[in-house]
Amino acid sequence: MFSGIVADVGLIRTAQDREGGLRLTVITETLGMDDVQLGDSIAVNGVCLTVVKIDGNDFTVDVSRETLNCTIGLERQGGHVNLEKALRLSDRLGGHLVSGHVDGVGEVVAFNDIGESWRLVVRAPQQLAKYIAVKGSITINGVSLTVNQVSGSEFEVNLIPHTLEVTTLNELQVGTKVNLEIDLIARYVERMLTADAK
Repeated sequence: MFSGIVADVGLIRTAQDREGGLRLTVITETLGMDDVQLGDSIAVNGVCLTVVKIDGNDFTVDVSRETLNCTIGLERQGGHVNLEKALRLSDRLGGHLVSGHVDGVGEVVAFNDIGESWRLVVRAPQQLAKYIAVKGSITINGVSLTVNQVSGSEFEVNLIPHTLEVTTLNELQVGTKVNLEIDLIARYVERMLTADAK
């Protein structure tokens, strides 16, 4: 589990083909790998991946073809990615509970400076729209955010300057694709409401 509070922005140093998937080596600066072991999970742009090699501040993960088919931003060598280590039970939960299992890929439809913050509007896949609620939580490329407005399949969030400084969200522009993870609670509420009907 993760919180959606990005700890570092890494760089994909290599993205090598591996049996239909990819093996990524990611360079980090401030993530701190001293307490990371082989088999631990790290969220890379919101995707939970397993560490298979550690080399100083760099780490390597394998990405399956299935993961590549339902996410964005992991295949680009030289690309920047948001990083977060898995939570410990003693950690503060500054964002919201995030599984690292991306639900779909959205598209940025507006991104503008509104003075004290930036307004970001994303179009979610239609099948995810019902899970996105005003004042609810959503994860965009691994960043926990609060939904301010919803209109059909489009939703709006505000990004404060600090968030733009410490994540890759400052690279967004109209047309950019982003990884989306809906709030875990919304999934379970739907399941409880529909379980008896089937």
